[in-house]
Amino acid sequence: MIDDMIRNVVMGRLRDRGPDGRADDRVELEAGLAGIAALTLPGLLANHAGLDAGLRDGGWDFAITNDWQDIDAYRGYDNDPEHNAHRKRIVDVCEQVARVQFEI
Repeated sequence: MIDDMIRNVVMGRLRDRGPDGRADDRVELEAGLAGIAALTLPGLLANHAGLDAGLRDGGWDFAITNDWQDIDAYRGYDNDPEHNAHRKRIVDVCEQVARVQFEI
């Protein structure tokens, strides 16, 4: 049983809808990321969300990382209605989303 802290990492790539569509999607993405970054839920130890800085070619468009006190705190976040509204806003404008949770 996992009883250590949990780190959640999410990365995504915006869908390709041309310059105008991509700009609209980026507005939605930024709003969703701001919503995730503003969450304060029980067991949250650290929470970061941001756009790729463009330092290397081939990067993903954004990343979210958050650290949770334990698996129960992470599951609370995963099931939180406000979190899921922000998550939907983000996922709806992405062609790919990758997720991983691991013990730290």
